[in-house]
Amino acid sequence: MGILSGNPKDEPMHYGEIFSVWETSKMAKGTVSCYQAYLNHAGDKDLKKVLKELIDQAKLEIKECDALLTDNGIAPAPVLPERPEVKLEDIPVGARFADQEIAAKIAVETAACLVACSSVIGQCIREDIGALFMKYHATKAAIGLRILHMSKEKGWLIPPPLQVKRPEEE
Repeated sequence: MGILSGNPKDEPMHYGEIFSVWETSKMAKGTVSCYQAYLNHAGDKDLKKVLKELIDQAKLEIKECDALLTDNGIAPAPVLPERPEVKLEDIPVGARFADQEIAAKIAVETAACLVACSSVIGQCIREDIGALFMKYHATKAAIGLRILHMSKEKGWLIPPPLQVKRPEEE
């Protein structure tokens, strides 16, 4: 196999892997910034707990992806500044995100991340990068399930039209 044999960490990254790892790092940096703002707006303690877990996961992805990029001679995207903590009461009611809105947004974004992770896994020829994104996929799937349960439990889930009764065949 030549250049693609031996330790995967010694193999070169191909352009798709480079872009995907770089883009994941950039998106995770945006996630930290955005979810820190959501944390300021959130009132529900369970929602805050999930947001903190998502922020921690994004910070882990930044650390791991930036290390992978740096080790391969690629400059990662710049880090965004940390958001200051704000008391919920200091945010005007009309300017606040509601807990239900935050839950819906993080659910959609977590689902989109699952698709993105699957795409990266499919394009990888370096096993270590594929395994890294399989780990991210599993973590995001577990968090997504928790968001779904929380949204159902709290009455925040707005389901699409449900087909309760099938039309009769003619």
